[in-house]
Amino acid sequence: MNVLRVDASIQGPASASSALADLVTTELVGARPDVTVVQRHLGAEPLPADAWATAIGAGSTPEADRTPAQRDALALAVALAAELRSADAVVLALPLYNWGVSQHVKTWIDLVIAGGGAGTPLLEGTPTVLLTTRGGSYAPGTPKEGWDHSIGYLRRIVGDVWKADLTVIEREFTLVGVNPALDEFTEAATLLKKEADAAAVAAGRALAVR
Repeated sequence: MNVLRVDASIQGPASASSALADLVTTELVGARPDVTVVQRHLGAEPLPADAWATAIGAGSTPEADRTPAQRDALALAVALAAELRSADAVVLALPLYNWGVSQHVKTWIDLVIAGGGAGTPLLEGTPTVLLTTRGGSYAPGTPKEGWDHSIGYLRRIVGDVWKADLTVIEREFTLVGVNPALDEFTEAATLLKKEADAAAVAAGRALAVR
């Protein structure tokens, strides 16, 4: 079983989204020691920000006329799409930044689409766990309800375009304990972490029996 894990946090060992992904993969590998986990960390090793535009330019340029940069960018896009397509299961740890997906994630998605073809269901039927974290709360009735422009987009791309068999696990209030302004939400944050952790463990177990 080949599992692709994609992280995008810039928080290093303090990352809440990576911690959830760790729970998924640890549970999976514990049950299935034969599993191979291929990890791509978009936060620690970002893809070139200009690669997507260059790859798009390559696609409309006759092969013989492409520049070395165009050939490299298109090759990267094709490789990223192939990496995703070849996975038997996928774990995506993609936190909310500035009310949306990070530039690292957007670059990766754009390159995958450039390499695999717009509208191509690269993950059709593939079990995929999407883990997303938010520093505050965007729940109904909160002051920032509707400010999360990440999860809807990710569901559209991963679930609707790539056709993954999608499981979504969300955790809010990850900045409680970091931002004093959120101290009043300590109890709620503790409960949300517990629920998200349990869901991540369950998702790992579910992947193990696929």
